[in-house]
Amino acid sequence: MKYVDAAQVQKKMGTRLLANKLAKNLFFLSTLFGLIVLVILIYRVVAQSIGWIDADFIFNKLSTDPEKAGIMGAILGTLWLMAVVAPVTMVLGVGTAIYLEEYAKKSRLQGFIQTNISNLAGVPSVVFGILGLTVFARALDLGSVVLAGGLTMALLVLPVVVVASQEAIRAVPQYLREASYGMGATKWQTIKNIVLPASLPGILTGVILALSRAIGETAPLVVIGIPALLIPLPDGVLDKFTILPVQVYYWTTDSALVAEYANLAAATIVILLIVLFAMNSVAILIRNKFQKRF
Repeated sequence: MKYVDAAQVQKKMGTRLLANKLAKNLFFLSTLFGLIVLVILIYRVVAQSIGWIDADFIFNKLSTDPEKAGIMGAILGTLWLMAVVAPVTMVLGVGTAIYLEEYAKKSRLQGFIQTNISNLAGVPSVVFGILGLTVFARALDLGSVVLAGGLTMALLVLPVVVVASQEAIRAVPQYLREASYGMGATKWQTIKNIVLPASLPGILTGVILALSRAIGETAPLVVIGIPALLIPLPDGVLDKFTILPVQVYYWTTDSALVAEYANLAAATIVILLIVLFAMNSVAILIRNKFQKRF
């Protein structure tokens, strides 16, 4: 029987406990640092926006005069953009995930597609802007309209939805599928009535993350050539438009010339956060409803 040195064991335990304590404190400090930076940013934005957010600011059109400038056009443009991005992303993303998980056979081609989808999630957003400019704005001759911007942003966030939907579908227990097959259901009936309802909370989580990224992206739309000043209010997917993040970008850039633009940018950021929180809250409520049901 091998002799165990109690002092050596106690020393190793002490080292492990110390390492665990250091790791815990490091993670806590990292979280605390992130929260402090977030609070500082929100405080500064809110402080700069005080006195600038009112009914005129929300309902007026864009203007070169800071006192008369409003963001109604940017708000409508953002909502129209989401009206294009959301259905396109959900249909293509969830459909692709269903095919890869339920229909596609394990092969080199399937592995190649899966690898490329995962890699697309890490591609810089400006690359998707160049793709949108080449394909939608120029090749299809759409120009800088809502439809071109929406399709570009849909391509940007599509990999996130596909990967999240795959994970949600993969997490559905296999015995649920087998029970459905045992009762005589077809594959599509099983997917429609069993797999999709059970995986819906995870799928909606991915959609929420995707739309949150899409509503805050600026680079792809700047590449396409989305204007920022003095444009009519959009009333369809074939109209020119601007969105809140693009407006923030241009006003921040122009604040070096006109100081009041910094306050307008801060006020726009607050409105953007409110819109984002409202969209996420609705989506989370829908997700929680289905999560309780299934």
